[in-house]
Amino acid sequence: MTDKTRYFDEMYGNGDAARPPYAQYADWFGRENTKDLIKEAREAEEFFRRTGITFNVYGEADAEERLIPFDIIPRIISAKEWSRLVKGIEQRVRAINAFLHDIYHRQEILRAGRVPVELIARNEAFLPMMVGVQPPGGIYTHIVGIDMVRTGEDEFFVLEDNARTPSGVSYMLENRETMLQMFPELFSKVKVRRVSDYPSSLLNSLANCMPPDPSPDQTVAVLTPGIHNSAYFEHAFLADHMGVELVEGTDLKIVDGRIAMRTTRGYKPIDVVYRRVDDDFLDPLNFNPESMLGVPGIFDVYRAGRITIANAPGTGIADDKAIYSYMPDIVEFYTGEKAILQNVPTWRCSEPDALAYVLDNLADLVVKEVHGSGGYGMLVGPAASKKELAAFRKKLEAKPAGYIAQPTLALSTVPILTKAGLAPRHVDLRPFALFSPQGIDITPGGLTRVAMKKGSLVVNSSQGGGTKDTWVLEDD
Repeated sequence: MTDKTRYFDEMYGNGDAARPPYAQYADWFGRENTKDLIKEAREAEEFFRRTGITFNVYGEADAEERLIPFDIIPRIISAKEWSRLVKGIEQRVRAINAFLHDIYHRQEILRAGRVPVELIARNEAFLPMMVGVQPPGGIYTHIVGIDMVRTGEDEFFVLEDNARTPSGVSYMLENRETMLQMFPELFSKVKVRRVSDYPSSLLNSLANCMPPDPSPDQTVAVLTPGIHNSAYFEHAFLADHMGVELVEGTDLKIVDGRIAMRTTRGYKPIDVVYRRVDDDFLDPLNFNPESMLGVPGIFDVYRAGRITIANAPGTGIADDKAIYSYMPDIVEFYTGEKAILQNVPTWRCSEPDALAYVLDNLADLVVKEVHGSGGYGMLVGPAASKKELAAFRKKLEAKPAGYIAQPTLALSTVPILTKAGLAPRHVDLRPFALFSPQGIDITPGGLTRVAMKKGSLVVNSSQGGGTKDTWVLEDD
């Protein structure tokens, strides 16, 4: 690579020779013709277009469907690196679930002073109606996506936790399928762990979370807001690959005290609903009365223990960015162990001293909305203009509790394929964990998101980011 940076490159480290996890791939790549690979990349894009792997961008005039850019250079993780990450993810997922149970029951972590009471009591993600509710199997977070970044050979950080309705797994699966079709000979040389088992693993995990008295058929369904949702492709994809029904709120109603879905033979009871509808829109009788997306009364059926909702209502309190800053304490409180995975240092702007520091160093920090997602409402100080900094300063001063700030990390890079050859771009990683009473199942890989623009640290698809196939090697 000719583009030298101060960032750790996962393919080349800090030098010119490929790192061990990339050795076989680099040897293969070195014998390939760049023009042929670029042609393959165009064919991959056409495949994504034909398959309909698109997303919508909210808030834009045309709101057109877009392709997420796909780069054919894989992100490769060694078996040893992955083993360490798995231990850390399992620890974190268990702690998050224990935290949710505690917050909605005895609230011991608040009594112990490890998390401030006001951070929960005044938090819009906290759902008072979940207090005292015991979800089937004691599982709140059936599907969790942990966003991670790397800054060095052995330096991994958790950037944020996704405990509500984490998305992106369909891209992980389609990226692999595309690579297998384009480069079958490559997978015979490099032994990569499978990700294709995810849909069956998801179905098994959800089936292991049945309510106490399920219907004879023990039915699972995916609840989608509908075709206009930005992640609708994924909802349909997962329902299809699990072999279950994709339903909307209008397809469901309460029959004999159960949630039932409309079929050609009448209404059929559902036992587990994998919902991709936010809490506020889930049940117009209990939450937002204007919602046209949810199911009237579903929360009452849930509280009666006659349906499993995955993820459980109220899980959003666990991926709130202000709560994130307490995750090392949360992990230690519930596991008795130090957190294996590090947090990014975080300033809570609700605290006067932290706010003063952030305002004094705004040009050097990344500032995020506590409830923000998708890269929106975020300031990347080093890339912001004076005008943008001044405008954001006013936002911070007006509502400091709505923001947290973090240092600008030296995110690792992985090469992308360009017309000029390989060029480094920043990446993050979202592994997916499935949690049931039978244990935690973490798919070997996850979604690697890549900033397609040179120098950009923003990897979100809504902000122009792309994706890569993520390879976890079978052996080192």
